[in-house]
Amino acid sequence: MRTRILCLAVAALFLFGSALPSRAFSDGSPEAITADVLLVRPACLVATILGSAVFVIALPVAAISKSTDKAADALIKGPAKATFTRPVGDFSALK
Repeated sequence: MRTRILCLAVAALFLFGSALPSRAFSDGSPEAITADVLLVRPACLVATILGSAVFVIALPVAAISKSTDKAADALIKGPAKATFTRPVGDFSALK
């Protein structure tokens, strides 16, 4: 019984592991715009705020290693661009 379940689980893993990813909706569709406004933009705003806090904490180390620009790009500028300058419903800019 145990071997059968294990066999079925492994077969399902191979079956679903090879499935191609698909998108639920295309960029610019009403569903994409709704998901962007209700879910993605608030999440990006939270990422911007948390990234700013982490940047302030990491600033002494970044200043010593002279990597403040890289840290600011990764922690503040990237999420801020995704929140404020990305067209509504365009998820290709998040990659």
